[in-house]
Amino acid sequence: MRRSNLAAAAGLALAILTAPAHAGANAPPAGEQPAATAVPAPVPATRPGAAAPEKPAESNAAAEGSGWNAEVATPGGALVLNDTQTELVKKVNGYFNALGDLKGAFVQTTADNKRMRGKFMVKRPGRFRFDYARPSRQIIISDGEYLAIQDLDLNNEDRVALDQTPFRLLLRKDVDLIRDAKIMEVQESDDQIILALRDKSPDAPGKIKLFMTKTPELVLKEWLTTDAQGLDTRVELSDLTTSEKLDAKLFKIEAVSLNKFHP
Repeated sequence: MRRSNLAAAAGLALAILTAPAHAGANAPPAGEQPAATAVPAPVPATRPGAAAPEKPAESNAAAEGSGWNAEVATPGGALVLNDTQTELVKKVNGYFNALGDLKGAFVQTTADNKRMRGKFMVKRPGRFRFDYARPSRQIIISDGEYLAIQDLDLNNEDRVALDQTPFRLLLRKDVDLIRDAKIMEVQESDDQIILALRDKSPDAPGKIKLFMTKTPELVLKEWLTTDAQGLDTRVELSDLTTSEKLDAKLFKIEAVSLNKFHP
């Protein structure tokens, strides 16, 4: 399972991984070039025989520009937040700090317009799980310390430290984006907040853009991650529920041969 296939531009923006996978990751098949050490947030490979890619959903960002209060940082820089923008970022902080157990469905669109579906679960701090729908049988799982990308068909795994991924910004115990992130863009309309940010840590470069609905309450509905090569991955969420208490065992990184698939 080549790292270049497992990873495309994305996060649960959440931005980019620059560290190589930990020992135990499988080497690329004979005759293939080794994967680069710069690894964006993980995305499973498209499997042989999979259905032809669907046309990607139109971006929520298409509405930007009409009826929006928007500011974007200069390239390489960060916004100097005014009081209104600071309050918007604090609202987003509050949403993630109040988030406990969350589950739902997702649709992921990669930079080459391939779409994959599945189910996800989040248990803060730091734990999440993405089970990709058949025919992939691939899992992305974090136990709060490491993030593993597993292929149950090929019986292999790639693994990185969670702190070297963009997920750490939004799933840590005390989310403070003003403290830990460079705010690159702030937009607000009557029913949506869009916030783009980069991790201040040099170990996790890249950009993530969050799309959050405001009515009837603030909810994360979509994110767009951009990796170091400028490639985008969009993840759209649906069927969200916070009422179910999730078993911590679901987020334990088991040996690939023992892990259970939750399609």
